[in-house]
Amino acid sequence: MPFQWQWICFGSTLSCILLTCLFQRVKWARLFCICTLLFTLGFAWNANYADSRLQNILAQDLEGEELSIEGRVIGLPQSGETGAKFAFEINRLQLNGENKAQFPKQIYLSWQPAWRSNQIIPEIIPGQQWKLKVKLKRPYGSLNPYTFDFERWSFHQNFGASGSVKAGKLLIIKNIELTEFALQMELARYKLRKKINRALSPDARYAGVITALVMGDQNAIHQDDWGVFNATGIGHLISISGLHVTMLAGVGATLAAFFWRRRFLPLMLPVSKVAALSGFLTAFIYAWLAGFQIPAQRTMYMVGVVAFAFWTGRNPRSFDIWWWALAFVLLIDPMAPYTPGFWLSFGAVAAILYAMKNSSGLLGVPTGRELEAPWISRLIQACREACRVQAVVTIALLPITLFWFYQVSVVSPLANAFAIPVVSYIVTPLAIAGALLPEFFGKWLLIPAHAVMEYLAILLEWMASWSWAVVWSSQPMWWILAPSIIGIIYAIQPGELSSSWRSRLCALIPTAILFMPWSHFMGNNLRSGEFRATVLDIGQGTSVLIETASKRLLYDTGPIQGKGDDAGQRTILPYLRGRGIGKIDRIVISHSDSDHVGDAASLLKKITFNEMMGSLPSDNPLLINLNARKIASIPCRYGQRWIWDQVEFVIWHPHESTHFQKQYSMKPNEMSCVLEVRNKNFSFWLTGDVERQGEAEITKRLDGAMLREVGDRQIIFMAPHHGSKTSSSIDLLKTLEPDIAFAQNGYRNRYGHPHSTVTARYKSLGIPFYQTSNTGAQVWLFKHGPEVSSWFMRSSSRRLWHRWEIDIDKKEKALKN
Repeated sequence: MPFQWQWICFGSTLSCILLTCLFQRVKWARLFCICTLLFTLGFAWNANYADSRLQNILAQDLEGEELSIEGRVIGLPQSGETGAKFAFEINRLQLNGENKAQFPKQIYLSWQPAWRSNQIIPEIIPGQQWKLKVKLKRPYGSLNPYTFDFERWSFHQNFGASGSVKAGKLLIIKNIELTEFALQMELARYKLRKKINRALSPDARYAGVITALVMGDQNAIHQDDWGVFNATGIGHLISISGLHVTMLAGVGATLAAFFWRRRFLPLMLPVSKVAALSGFLTAFIYAWLAGFQIPAQRTMYMVGVVAFAFWTGRNPRSFDIWWWALAFVLLIDPMAPYTPGFWLSFGAVAAILYAMKNSSGLLGVPTGRELEAPWISRLIQACREACRVQAVVTIALLPITLFWFYQVSVVSPLANAFAIPVVSYIVTPLAIAGALLPEFFGKWLLIPAHAVMEYLAILLEWMASWSWAVVWSSQPMWWILAPSIIGIIYAIQPGELSSSWRSRLCALIPTAILFMPWSHFMGNNLRSGEFRATVLDIGQGTSVLIETASKRLLYDTGPIQGKGDDAGQRTILPYLRGRGIGKIDRIVISHSDSDHVGDAASLLKKITFNEMMGSLPSDNPLLINLNARKIASIPCRYGQRWIWDQVEFVIWHPHESTHFQKQYSMKPNEMSCVLEVRNKNFSFWLTGDVERQGEAEITKRLDGAMLREVGDRQIIFMAPHHGSKTSSSIDLLKTLEPDIAFAQNGYRNRYGHPHSTVTARYKSLGIPFYQTSNTGAQVWLFKHGPEVSSWFMRSSSRRLWHRWEIDIDKKEKALKN
């Protein structure tokens, strides 16, 4: 913590203690002092947490340099066909043979084969000590609304840099001290994963699910399988859930009680205390084996509070246990609320404790007389209570699920009715026992566990294929969530349902409002003649969403960077889902390069497209896919234009005789589809990767009448080809005279985009130049009014917020920061 914060917090704490002593007899003053004391201590703790991570960030002068580092692997690596990713602890860092004193202690590395090489990546094991040649960069990730925030994740994990490995030399096979419990657990997790993979056949589809159930490692689960699990609402089971930890803690407590009852041992220490302690130790070890995920932490702390109560002779209330677990999680991990697992785990348990607190139990009879009830009555009551618990959890988690995932599974109650008993009482026990027992015996438990999971998956896939299985919405705003949560609290309250079901249903009306298309009412508040352009921070590629009052156009679908890693799934689809957008009226593909067409096929599976326009060869897989789906495709040609809601769309390139053909006379970049979107006062240009030859043709077309057609509109111009040195010709810029320019490019990309000569050219012409690698996603709003028009460029990274206002009469521009 910085020096000044130490003294401020120390002084505040001391003052609160003194004031508490002075006002012992004044209740409200004592309460105020205690609250202030707790706030001060909490602030100090969080400030220290944040400062320790900020001090771990890589220095800017080391970015992009080839460094030599020595250290060891400290986490379970993610290994796959394309290489490995792993956490690394640095002991020494050198630049050009010179030791550096300041460097991040923990970093996140990716070791992949060089392009077009047959390099074999060695096996990465926790505890290994390596000497590596690396290139590092400060924690950086694409910044878009509704998408994964890599920078926040790196901060949470205390990674001060990320980078790639160029070469490495193994120094020590295993470098773990006996006292390093966390690293010992990571090595144990690695061995368990290897054991599971050896026991199951290489083509076992759900081996990743078995690994996730045993040790919480979900990286080997295929994205298609995640889609099925999320669509059926059983994703919470495909991890270390609280139920699994509780089950193992119960097994540990039962075994301890069984052995401790022998001879004179109960005289030394009561059996109940030994069982409670054993249950907590079992939960503690398993929580670490599970990667210390929040659901496992929460259950472990709750078991610990119960064990402490046994040892001290206390009888805590259910919610007291919940509050203590919440306090411990926040104390150890202040950033836990930034994860969905925190809200889902604590929210589900809180709902159950609240809704079922007056329940007479599974037997439906007064406590102490359970065995007097007939077994059929007990069975019926147990089913009733189980159904009520499932309904309570489903309803209570609706707002949280919509906020984080923008979807709700309609078939979730039915799917969970099958999946919870199968996964919790068959698959998980077999998988855990198979992983812990010797390999010869364990194999014959892991194989049936996988077989049962396969049959369950068949049922889940069938349920996920139902057209009504999932309801999609947009991310709700807080002022819509608040009344919904209040209504849910009333609806799930304890008590008989028969006399209050009408009022409970009425209380759920605000929750039903969550499913209304609020993005249409609030997010797309555009009038005729207005439009919005969202320039996504897509990395080294292009993707821009254009919206008018009633239509949407998507220009390009971003890059594809490897198997299972495309911009469609990583950025575009989450953004569209978060906005509640399920249909695109027209997709425009500028040309066939992979950083523009990306994996458009993945979007076609999830989003409805009415038609496509683009510059693609006739044998392009996207065209074949579109034809198979009976989606109209038209070639992009100069002179094409259309009007949506009084917003005009004009194609400036390629030439008017262009059509879908197997081979073009020019390279793909020069065939880029150049689109202008304009209203009464503004002109927004999307240029793809067009280069000098194409720019020269556009310049010729702009001469004379066509340039007058653009008129005196304010022009916002996409720098062609991400700002490469073969584009943004001086002739085009002088002819068009854009007011603002922007570029979509990756941070420290290998192509050096935008080129320094291009940025200097824009600067010399007095054209402001904004890059998504610096600003994050840009949202441009083009409105018009009787006197003043304005556009906004908003940065999701909050590093930049500019508003330009243009007085139509005076034609003057002013930049307000």
